[in-house]
Amino acid sequence: MSDAVLKTIKSLPDRFFKVCETIGRTVLLFFSSVGHLSYFTGKALKHVFSPPWYPRLLIRQCVDIGYYSLPVVGLTALFTGMVLALQSYTGFTRFNAESAVAAVVVLSVTRELAPVLAGLMVAGRVGAAIAAEIGTMRVTEQIDALTTLSVNPFKYLIVPRIIAGTLMLPVLVLIGDIIGVFGGYIVSIYTLGFSPGSYLTQTWDILERMDVISGLWKASAFGFIVTLMGCYHGFNSGRGAQGVGAATTYAVVSASILILVSNFLLTKLFFS
Repeated sequence: MSDAVLKTIKSLPDRFFKVCETIGRTVLLFFSSVGHLSYFTGKALKHVFSPPWYPRLLIRQCVDIGYYSLPVVGLTALFTGMVLALQSYTGFTRFNAESAVAAVVVLSVTRELAPVLAGLMVAGRVGAAIAAEIGTMRVTEQIDALTTLSVNPFKYLIVPRIIAGTLMLPVLVLIGDIIGVFGGYIVSIYTLGFSPGSYLTQTWDILERMDVISGLWKASAFGFIVTLMGCYHGFNSGRGAQGVGAATTYAVVSASILILVSNFLLTKLFFS
């Protein structure tokens, strides 16, 4: 047996232990992060339901999160409905089921596409902005200054954003539902040659109250997730510009992943 083979055999235990060490470190880091996030979430919820509150800050956050996110959510919903109508028609023509386009558009938009896409768009816009703003306040020691002035940072910074996100995203999704269905209507009538009356009748007949309500509940959960992730990563931001940039990236990525995971769980809960 050559010396190279002997060295390889002797190094196998060291490699095995290094792999185990890496796996163990990753698992411990994961559970540590989950613990920190759970503690932060519990603390935030505790302050949400206990006074004092800051109505002026809440209204400002509602405007920032809701009103200023309306253009991007509206455009996303509009073109999603239009593309969905085109793709549905292309697929259903193979089975002579073109009349199902209206049902597919309204159910897909209200149940899934409007809440998920609105959540992802708001995560990219609002979640990143929250993380950058709070992270900058952490770096410049403004959060420490609030504590010195006997102002609770959770009450002043975290609670208004979480409440605003939880309340305003369902409003955005409701508007997105209307715009998305309208986009499918435009394409179906003016491009695919559907009758306006029959298309609206099919849309109204297939739509149920639970379809809209489930989407709004999802939107409320997604709004909570987006603002919570932005506040958490911004509040625990590292020092310097690099730390703020990392916090912004983590906020968007973690919010997007949690939105997709929670969407599956909520869909199973509502429609199982």
